[in-house]
Amino acid sequence: MNYRNFKNKEIAEVGLGTWQLGGADWGNVDEDVALQILQTYVDAGGNFIDTADVYGMGISEKIIGRFLKLQTKPLFVATKLGRRSDAPNGWPQNFTYDLMRKQVEDSLYHLGQSRLFLEQLHCIPTEEMKNGKVFNNLRHLKDEGLLSNWGASVETSEEALICLGQEGLASLQIIFNLFRQHVADEIFEKAAAKGVALIVRVPLASGLLTGKFDENTAFGEKDHRNFNADGEAFNAGETFSGIEFKQGIRFSKEIQNLLPDDRMAQWAIRWVLDHPQVTTVIPGASKVSQVKSNVAASGLQPLSAATHKKLRRLYDEEIQGAIRGHY
Repeated sequence: MNYRNFKNKEIAEVGLGTWQLGGADWGNVDEDVALQILQTYVDAGGNFIDTADVYGMGISEKIIGRFLKLQTKPLFVATKLGRRSDAPNGWPQNFTYDLMRKQVEDSLYHLGQSRLFLEQLHCIPTEEMKNGKVFNNLRHLKDEGLLSNWGASVETSEEALICLGQEGLASLQIIFNLFRQHVADEIFEKAAAKGVALIVRVPLASGLLTGKFDENTAFGEKDHRNFNADGEAFNAGETFSGIEFKQGIRFSKEIQNLLPDDRMAQWAIRWVLDHPQVTTVIPGASKVSQVKSNVAASGLQPLSAATHKKLRRLYDEEIQGAIRGHY
């Protein structure tokens, strides 16, 4: 595992996303399997784990909290707030200081921590970002010692640029993959100039960039790749990066033909890591084998400039125009 700098901490360039461990939106993952996934990741040299309070409404955080009690070496856990619907008036009216503080306190309790390493806004409404009060609340929470760093997970480049205008922003979490390449042009250099870490989510486009699906692949009833395939439940960009499934299968085959060999998932992650502004990429996993595959990308040699050029041409000419949802 190789490491990159995050506010003077060395974190693994391949992190672990834990949406799957919440037992919601991906189908159930047994707790014993979840703990095995976490241990496999740490045994491979990983030390950066990303979660959120709504991943199973606390289930993912609680499993991670139990796991942390068994560990002796430092691990860096990032969580997110802002999408809970159980606050008074429901989402998206839950951004007062008192409600944000309650959500931070709940995450601290679930994780068994006295201070969060990183708290992130969780794809909140653009207007709330423009208003700016949420950022003041995060600054206040940091001043109180409840968190060490704060950042934002965003859906669009517009939202990323709004956040980059905020003093004290430590990180941006963004969708960036072979189905969403233009993001690098719009925000990467700006983030680097401000010393803001880039955390890349959905690097495998909900599994489309593994090369393991075909036109007949079906997903479980509770899997977001079933119920949100066309953006019925939340932003279409969070599922298959906004690409229609069967069209994505075709694009994936074209991408595979441009890669050095059939390790498509690893090369897709390697492609992300080839961008030096990226701090860490956080693929999820519902199986131990997926963790091993994901972390192996850190040991691959960078893709050639010629391959990068071909992949970008394919994106510009065929893929970008097919993206749905707001981005």
